[in-house]
Amino acid sequence: MNLSYRRQAVGTDMWTQSAMSVRFWGVRGTLPSAGRATARYGGNTACVEVRCGEHLLILDAGTGIRLLGNALSNGGAALDTDILFSHCHIDHIDGLPYFTPLFRTGNRVRLWAGNLQPAGRLEDVIRKLISPPLFPVEVEVLKAEIKYCDFKAGEILSPHPDVTIKTAPLDHPSGATGYRIEYAGRSVAYVTDTETRNDSCIRNILSLARNCDLMIFDSTYTEAELPSRAGWGHSTWQQGARLADVAGAKLFCLFHHDPDRDDATLDGFAKAVAATRDGTVVAREGLELRFEGALSVEQRQLQTP
Repeated sequence: MNLSYRRQAVGTDMWTQSAMSVRFWGVRGTLPSAGRATARYGGNTACVEVRCGEHLLILDAGTGIRLLGNALSNGGAALDTDILFSHCHIDHIDGLPYFTPLFRTGNRVRLWAGNLQPAGRLEDVIRKLISPPLFPVEVEVLKAEIKYCDFKAGEILSPHPDVTIKTAPLDHPSGATGYRIEYAGRSVAYVTDTETRNDSCIRNILSLARNCDLMIFDSTYTEAELPSRAGWGHSTWQQGARLADVAGAKLFCLFHHDPDRDDATLDGFAKAVAATRDGTVVAREGLELRFEGALSVEQRQLQTP
């Protein structure tokens, strides 16, 4: 596999769009972990930007989505986007009230969740999140056009005629949804907050990741930690690497880092997984993966507000 790594200083210009690209704005699970020990990989919770040509998709709305929202608001043009939630545990939605495009008239935002029906609705979750005493104002203060889209994991979504999103249920308390985004002959699998305890879930993961260009996978625990955390809904990078091999995924990405993992520990994971599997990367804030011809991997430092 031809993987090239480049470093480039941040400018004020928008990044050149490729056929498909992925950018990480938040890579942690459970809760944010800011500080010197996590500065290089980042301490924000899950948020991944996916560009399919001119289309913008956002995977999860952890605290990383605040930085993404600030960057998008600097562009000036009206925004049309889809936010796909793996599930609605707090670390995957806690950045949503601070996503500045929601407060701008003319923007259109569709919110998707596949694990709440029939007992619940996504709109009810967001209304609870953005309301006193959890938040100082009600959801009606938002000025963007918001559409709540509940579906059942396993359905195929078509937010745009040229974008196909396959979904599957994962093994996580209260349920979670995995996604496979397909566009222009490229594909990205987003598989986070899951265990691999049963054959059904393994089949679902493999179906999402089959021959994909990028497999983003929940790598919260170590193999030593896993036995005492059975039922908590997370996996290890070793489990993910094995599944990536079986699925034929081209690039495997460790994601949803435990908040107690410092940069040195994640460096160790990066070295270990690279020795185990050709074609791996550890997610860090500011990492962009572009899919044009040979896959290129570009690291840029994010601008902070």
